[in-house]
Amino acid sequence: MKQQKLIAALLCAVSTIAVAQDGLDEVVVTAARSEQRISQTLLHTSVITQSDIQASGASDVPTLLRNLAGAEVTQNGGVGSQSSLFLRGTNSSHTLVLLDGVRIGSATSGATAIDQLMLDQIERIEVVRGNASSLYGAEAIGGVVQIFTKRGKGAPAMSASAGYGTHATRRASASLGGEVGDANFYLGASKFATDGVSAVNTVLKPLANPDADGYDNISLSARTGYAFNQAHRIDASLFSSQGKVKYDNAYGAATDTHDSDATLSKWSLSLTDQLLADWKSRLMLAQGADDVASYKNGVRSSQYKTVNDQFSWQNTLAASEQGVLLLGVERLKQRVSGTTAFTMDARSSNSYFAGYTGDYGAHQVQANLRQDRYSDFGTANSGLLGYGLQVTDSWRITANVSTAFKAPTFNDMYYPLSYGYQGNPNLKPERARNLELGAHYVLAGLHLDGVLFRNRISDLIVTNSSYSTTDNLDEAVIEGVELVYGIQQDGLEIENSLTLQSPRNAKTGAQLSKRAQTLNTLTIARIFVAGRVGLELHSSSTRPDGSNMLSAYSVINLSAQWQVAPHLGLNARMDNLFNEDYMLSHGYNTLGRVFYVGLNYRP
Repeated sequence: MKQQKLIAALLCAVSTIAVAQDGLDEVVVTAARSEQRISQTLLHTSVITQSDIQASGASDVPTLLRNLAGAEVTQNGGVGSQSSLFLRGTNSSHTLVLLDGVRIGSATSGATAIDQLMLDQIERIEVVRGNASSLYGAEAIGGVVQIFTKRGKGAPAMSASAGYGTHATRRASASLGGEVGDANFYLGASKFATDGVSAVNTVLKPLANPDADGYDNISLSARTGYAFNQAHRIDASLFSSQGKVKYDNAYGAATDTHDSDATLSKWSLSLTDQLLADWKSRLMLAQGADDVASYKNGVRSSQYKTVNDQFSWQNTLAASEQGVLLLGVERLKQRVSGTTAFTMDARSSNSYFAGYTGDYGAHQVQANLRQDRYSDFGTANSGLLGYGLQVTDSWRITANVSTAFKAPTFNDMYYPLSYGYQGNPNLKPERARNLELGAHYVLAGLHLDGVLFRNRISDLIVTNSSYSTTDNLDEAVIEGVELVYGIQQDGLEIENSLTLQSPRNAKTGAQLSKRAQTLNTLTIARIFVAGRVGLELHSSSTRPDGSNMLSAYSVINLSAQWQVAPHLGLNARMDNLFNEDYMLSHGYNTLGRVFYVGLNYRP
């Protein structure tokens, strides 16, 4: 009853507060592969800034993504446990995750281990919803999440933080970065550890080990760049996240211990040149890797490693005063290794893309085409056509239609014969068509976004009825609306993100597993001269998980910051204020009420 009254009061507050001041109009690069104001993008785009990250007091990427419209995150236990992101109701393998433009996902599972990305090394996150394969290739059916690591800015300076919380959670980080002449650099390291809780609910699954399943992570990041002059610069970066995850198996002995060593890493080298006044070129050579080794009772039981070798050459040309032309080529080589002897362990793709964005006063256009030629399953073409109309100074309407695809994984195509099952090398890629209509309003600190979408996904890859292999058998239709409402007034910030969707199997009509029809996030923050206090309310309707139905839930989180000295600050966060008992995956525990407090030194 107390929680329901508080929620009602918060919703009442949203409806009664007036608007007074302008908000920021962030510059983003993901929605068109070139710089745009977020107010000018034709794809529904969100940005999580550095100030947002610091204000949240959160420790990992999944915690932040839960705040966004259309984003649903599940987790099999506490921090560091396996997470899945369902963007706009699509599968967890239908969202492309990039780290500084580099693929770091697994080519065997098809997903990216966002649960291994801590926030101490992260500068900002951009999220683009809807089909974006015409910009980035495979996997971008639900959208693209691009994560940017920190880089050196201003005079060289050190930063450090440390904190402690429930379940013996420890967090510490240190960094040094800045600019020296025409060079910039950044070096950062962080440590996160927690004793955690039992990942599996032993009431529902009594054979699992009831001990606490902790998590330990060490992350390292390094970036450097040098500008030869205003027209030419070179940049290099390194990143590594090494996590040790303890987890449970519901079908073993109650005394068994299970853990895994998970490593996400990437390096990149890029050269940016202003070749002519209207021609900017960027060459990038990079490698992203995902390596997971699992252990049972201290003995390695499996290992899967993916290495993504990448090369890209992107050119942006000013076609006129109003338009920008995008031309580029990419090459991706994926290699897998480990304890499973796949029938094929490498493949490559050559990609060619072109695009145009134009701003003609009240009219905006965006067109993109891309072709990906894979060495195994063949060619996939994708495209996007978008239009925006500035109806008044405050109102803008947008529309786009797009296609996308997802490449079959190595598990899908090349898994060796085992217990009567094997991969299917004749699979076709999954394909999607998306239609999106939006209305956007911005005036004096108020912004409203309403976006209708319909995504039809065909040739979905599933296991056949005899469980002998996979095939392109299923089809899904996801229809919905995203409604975002935000205001800023005299130090008060409020934003509400509501998603109403119908993710269903097109053949049976059944609701897709682990995807709710209603998602809502309300955030409220009060800004003071020396600090900030904030509240998050996350709500979800019921959703199926296999043959089980997960209950609806509402969870409230609190956060606070206080600047105790010019460069010294305190931050605190309490998750699950009312100790709500709920599940994101059937049979897996979520954290109850937890508290964290930290001390931060920033220049």
